[in-house]
Amino acid sequence: MPFQKESFQVEEPIKAFLFLMKKFNISMGEAQKIISRGRVLIEDKPMKHTAGLICGEIEIIRFKPESKGLKAIFKDDDFIVFDKPSGILVHPKNISTPYCMLDEIRFGGGVNANPVHRIDMETSGLILSSCHKRSENYLKVAFEEKRVHKSYLAWVNGKVEGDFTVDKPLKVNNDYLRTKHKVEISDDGKISKTRFELLEYDEKLDISLLRCIPFTGRTHQIRVHLFDAGHPIIGDPLYGTSFEDAHDYLEEVMSVERRVSSSRASRLMLHAQTLSFEYKDKTFNLESQMDFMALKEWIV
Repeated sequence: MPFQKESFQVEEPIKAFLFLMKKFNISMGEAQKIISRGRVLIEDKPMKHTAGLICGEIEIIRFKPESKGLKAIFKDDDFIVFDKPSGILVHPKNISTPYCMLDEIRFGGGVNANPVHRIDMETSGLILSSCHKRSENYLKVAFEEKRVHKSYLAWVNGKVEGDFTVDKPLKVNNDYLRTKHKVEISDDGKISKTRFELLEYDEKLDISLLRCIPFTGRTHQIRVHLFDAGHPIIGDPLYGTSFEDAHDYLEEVMSVERRVSSSRASRLMLHAQTLSFEYKDKTFNLESQMDFMALKEWIV
């Protein structure tokens, strides 16, 4: 279990955040976050005040990474890159989450390593993480300023006639009574643009392989734009399936067999293939080492 409880004896009264900063070599903000999340316990009860004093025996719930042997495809002193398998969370949902990519990121990149962008649990492929706060701040700003360029691969339903671009705004859905889609096309949404390039068409399976290039970074952007274009991604349990199937998937009561029957695959056929960016006057062009093409064998 990555979150573990440790006991400490504090000899002299001290503010809790100062104790955490000195003990674990972390910033004030990180220390106060630990306290605000109820992970400093006194007599088995969480502290309530981030500036409170502690003395005597306390317990601290900390994230202690446990690797499952996933190796980074690139690492230096500033950042680390993994090929994330489909079905693995990047961050733990709660302290009961048994394993996530943060385990591998912290195990391989150090206690201060953090992911600098989002990637859905269902999506496989490249995830970039910083190894310290300086690189974290730089890379997050680079993403915000669109100086990091990404491309994805996707197997989609139907015959795509050629390259195309979807430029439609996306909005987070707040009404799950009518649809289980997390995001939808809406004039009230945020500007969203994706370029799609046809790489292959399989006539027997009636599926197309696309390169997907997002110009913006909205939640579920590629999935929603392809669904709107009439070519939902193979294996997508939300966009392109029935209300009942999407509901049961979200409630985690859908069997693998039923998912394959409704969406043609047991996983989302979307893969983060490339990452390009500049760092310290050097250009990095990273490419996934997974054989995404081989996943076509999973499609029914």
